[in-house]
Amino acid sequence: MKVLVTGGAGFIGSHLVDRLIAKNHKVVVLDNLSTGKKKFINNQAKFYQTSVTNPKIKEIFSREKPEMVFHLAAQKSVSFSVNYPLLDATNNIWGSLKVIEQSIRVGVKKFILISTGGAIYGETKILPTPETVLPKPSSPYALSKLTVENYLLNYYRPLRKLNFVSLRLANVFGPRQDPEGEAGVVAIFVKYLLKGKQCFITGNGKQTRDFVYVSDVVEACLKSLRFGQGIYNIGTGKETSINVLYHLIAGLISKQQPKYVPTRAGDVYRSVLKSALAKKDLNWTPEVELLEGLKKTIKYFKV
Repeated sequence: MKVLVTGGAGFIGSHLVDRLIAKNHKVVVLDNLSTGKKKFINNQAKFYQTSVTNPKIKEIFSREKPEMVFHLAAQKSVSFSVNYPLLDATNNIWGSLKVIEQSIRVGVKKFILISTGGAIYGETKILPTPETVLPKPSSPYALSKLTVENYLLNYYRPLRKLNFVSLRLANVFGPRQDPEGEAGVVAIFVKYLLKGKQCFITGNGKQTRDFVYVSDVVEACLKSLRFGQGIYNIGTGKETSINVLYHLIAGLISKQQPKYVPTRAGDVYRSVLKSALAKKDLNWTPEVELLEGLKKTIKYFKV
């Protein structure tokens, strides 16, 4: 099967490409390398360095004619979206619609969107949060993801007959995560502690997240090729505070005390996802425990 992966040079995308190739799929990677890295791209994948907003993607789709599309390319920074909402919308809404339109034009069998779990629900009292909770996004980034989901759910599936899955991911971590990005708190803590530098925690550190290991996320992506239709949460259902996370990592590297700094606009205080629907429809459950995943991540960054 030929699969096109936008954002295939990134953290999650590159792991997905590796697994797809290991399963003997032909893979086309589309990435502008703004955050992705060329060294992460599997040498058996066909690579196009371009943005999803570039008109040239029409030629790429015509030439490659993928059967399945995974759309991971996105502007991923919450704070950037708060400061530059128009640029965020250009990449995450306009860019996504261009990829969807080209997918339909060449007859893609299934379109799989990588969305966000924590940011899209916003502040909610229903924890773990199921897909039935009404999203209350508190940032343009989360709004952009929800907007694309609504296009898929309310326009592209019923009127254009596009089969799709949207995976609302919890906080993904693991090897290849960018320690320079704001979303990669595990990678940031690991990098700083390995270098003997002090880490910073926003707020009081009691804010929580649902940390899911990258190999489990990739497995959910692979399951989506065969199963499912619609929107699914992909998380562990386990809530971990940033303070607890920090001390778990520090306990494995260097027991230093962090410094606390003011909170950022747009951040959600508590976030943990209920993934019962993914278990039912996709036959997916997470397998890697947090501590095991942290050890694997530290091992990667030590090299």
